[in-house]
Amino acid sequence: MKTNPTFEIEKACGFNIVAGVDEAGRGPLCGPVVAAAVIFPNLNIDIPVIIRDSKQMTPHMRSQAYDWIIRNTIWSVAECSPIEIDEMNILRASLTAMTRAVKKLTCRPQFCLIDGNKLPPDLTGQSIIKGDAKSLSIAAASIIAKETRDKIMKDLSLKFPMYGWDKNAGYPTADHLHAIDKYGINEHYRKSYKPVKERMNKNETTHNQ
Repeated sequence: MKTNPTFEIEKACGFNIVAGVDEAGRGPLCGPVVAAAVIFPNLNIDIPVIIRDSKQMTPHMRSQAYDWIIRNTIWSVAECSPIEIDEMNILRASLTAMTRAVKKLTCRPQFCLIDGNKLPPDLTGQSIIKGDAKSLSIAAASIIAKETRDKIMKDLSLKFPMYGWDKNAGYPTADHLHAIDKYGINEHYRKSYKPVKERMNKNETTHNQ
């Protein structure tokens, strides 16, 4: 069931400058995890596009929303690389990317609404489970994060077309796993992820025989 988020949480938290924060890319086998932070300067603004959890939107809807959000809000994006993900694990990397995004905002938020069940240690605010379905600020951040990460993967796909990252965004689809088996991994892969690690170990075993 598709739900439409509102500004109810933003208005209830008691602060004037509230940032919604979300990330994209925890599940893929490669590429960065990308976080976005979005501040709506006016919580009574008339929004002419659909803004909801990015996973509930078509690519066309997300593109329209993205264009409107970047023109009408204060926003920023940040990321953690595959190397950082392997070093600190995906949860810590996601929280770190969120903190980086908030710190890059040109306007310092008084309070942050974070999608999920963990609040980054350096931020003041609250975590909200399924926040992108409840808060318009978080939903807007989810759209910015996903659109930004999808573009990163499409650009990388121009250099590595054999993996189909422009279509699978790095997620472990059957075709993607087959491509890894055929072409191996490169510096954009998260080597701590089980499907990647298993294939690395399999290749090492084969070479040692």
